[in-house]
Amino acid sequence: MRILSPRAHGYLDYAVAALFLLAPSLFGFGGLPETLCYILGVVHVGMTLITAFPLGAAKLVPFPVHGALEAAVAVGLVAAPWLFGFDAVPAARNFYLATGVLIALVWLVTDYRSAFTPATAGERYRPEHRSFS
Repeated sequence: MRILSPRAHGYLDYAVAALFLLAPSLFGFGGLPETLCYILGVVHVGMTLITAFPLGAAKLVPFPVHGALEAAVAVGLVAAPWLFGFDAVPAARNFYLATGVLIALVWLVTDYRSAFTPATAGERYRPEHRSFS
C-alpha cells in the first residue's frame, strides 16, 4: 500500500536527517555509533537534496533509485550494531534498530513512481505519471 506522497516523504527525509544528527546527544552514545550518526545525517540530507522529487533541490537522482538506496540503508542500519561491534551499547543498538525499522516502514508505504524525473533534453523536470499532450 503506497500511501505516502513524494512531498510527505521529503519532509520525513529531512526529519530523519535531523534525527541522525541529534541522536548521539539525545540518547547519550558516543564513539563509532556517534560518528556513524553524523555521517548518516549528512549523507541523508545530501541524498534528499539531489533527489528528483518535490523537496529535492538538484533533482539528479530518480526517486525510485532514492527508494532502493533507502531500502538498503534500512537493512544496513539493523545490521550495523553487529557489523561495527556496538551491539553491547543498548542506547546505540536500539537507536539503529528502531531507525532501520522506521526507514523500512517509510519505504514500504512511499509511492516512488509519482515523483519527478531528472531534467532531460532541456526540460526542468516532468511528472512521470501525466501526459501533457
